[in-house]
Amino acid sequence: MGLFDKCRQYTAAKDIQSAGLYPYFIPLTHSEGTEVTVDDHRLIMIGSNNYLGLTTHPQVREAAIEATRLYGTSCTGSRFLNGTLALHLELERRLAEFFEAEAALVFSTGYQTNLGTISALVGRGDVVVTDKDDHASIVDGCRLSFGKTRRFRHNDMDHLERVLSGLSKETGKLVVVDGVFSMGGDIAPLPDIVSLCQAYDTQLMVDDAHSVGILGNGRGTAAHFGLTGQVDLIMGTFSKSFASLGGFIAGASDVIHYIQHNARSLMFSASMPPATVATVLKALEIMQAEPERIDRVNQIGAYMRTEFRRLGFNVGNSQTPIIPIIIGDDTLTFQAWKALYDAGVYTNPVVSPAVPPELSLLRTSYMATHTDEQLQRVLEIFTQVGDALDLIA
Repeated sequence: MGLFDKCRQYTAAKDIQSAGLYPYFIPLTHSEGTEVTVDDHRLIMIGSNNYLGLTTHPQVREAAIEATRLYGTSCTGSRFLNGTLALHLELERRLAEFFEAEAALVFSTGYQTNLGTISALVGRGDVVVTDKDDHASIVDGCRLSFGKTRRFRHNDMDHLERVLSGLSKETGKLVVVDGVFSMGGDIAPLPDIVSLCQAYDTQLMVDDAHSVGILGNGRGTAAHFGLTGQVDLIMGTFSKSFASLGGFIAGASDVIHYIQHNARSLMFSASMPPATVATVLKALEIMQAEPERIDRVNQIGAYMRTEFRRLGFNVGNSQTPIIPIIIGDDTLTFQAWKALYDAGVYTNPVVSPAVPPELSLLRTSYMATHTDEQLQRVLEIFTQVGDALDLIA
């Protein structure tokens, strides 16, 4: 069998394209946050992670422009060599202060943050323990490490305890969980996880990619539960509430120093460009100065969950502004996506293997800048599509 034979035999995406239901790689011709345009087709965007609506904020835009004027478009090198600017160090200082950690380290993407952190820390003889619904970047970070990986059923604390109790006391152990799970919008039971990690002498890392800017006055899951200081490592991304691109890890200074000198995805990648760093700094400043944005996005999340449930849609266990509309059947999910798209609502269809079989869904997510009128229009269109496709219970 030739190397490329599997490529020629791969037809799944082409079959969807032939059916006129292909929902991926759609080129946006214009975007203003809550609304986007594809050619001349205008849609309300409820498929973005721009939770605080800062990607189009005038001050954020100006910060990116000014940084480009001062530093150019790229550092053209890794942080190790010529790719560290005073801006990077200022951002790391500000993040450590914001998350009440001793130190922080920024990476070029959130994906690289998980790859670099987990693979640097988990060596031969160590074990990393993950939730089965953890993000793919956590899974791949585990694969790149030289340690062993154990998984526990999603948010199942009894199963987590059985896994931890079966590990040797002499083994280095790291539990890694999402704070907010990106598909279901549910929150990890962090108080229970912290207790188990303390009982079994295990370090804990929380991926707060979808928690920062939403939970804990923007500080994430640990702050939400009043557990700041009891989580060893807090990871986050800049491509969501921070309206940019990149990621960070925050924790004890000696641990961050070790990651800084051993994380291959940091050492062998070009650093964050000046404009993206300046964007994060400005977004952080606005997040702290305008806490009403955090309040607004959570109010919208609560309202939309209530309304979708009232209309008869299955929103699973969502507790955040990430609200899945669980449909179950892959083809029906694509049909629902297309009907919503044609009617002017942009959602994200998610099918297996990104979610378990029979749990295909439309992922919807909301921004602090969505207007009440936009939300009502979304609900009206969902009602029409739900009736037409018999999606409403």
